[in-house]
Amino acid sequence: MQVKIRMAKDVVVVGIKGNLMGGKETDACHQKVKDLLQEGKKKIVADLSNVKWINSKGLGMLMACLTSVRNAKGVFKISGSSDKVKSMLMITKLITIFQTYNSVDEAVDSF
Repeated sequence: MQVKIRMAKDVVVVGIKGNLMGGKETDACHQKVKDLLQEGKKKIVADLSNVKWINSKGLGMLMACLTSVRNAKGVFKISGSSDKVKSMLMITKLITIFQTYNSVDEAVDSF
């Protein structure tokens, strides 16, 4: 799994590539989000367009990111979920908790 950070307007886009399956990599991703919050960045979009699969640990990491951002009075959104990732979000009913968008541009424009 790879994580790349970029700015789109005043929004931080956290691009994730690979599988979200737990372990050190997902812990590192959550830590990056916490570091962004420490820098005062409170508008964050997780770009999942390059995530092929997600399991319960990956969903847990997304929930941890959402919780950290909300606790910092910020907003965390998800964009570009594949059909498999969307399916996992629907099965677990997490689709009702996350603000999800088809593309990064849609998510950024929604702020």
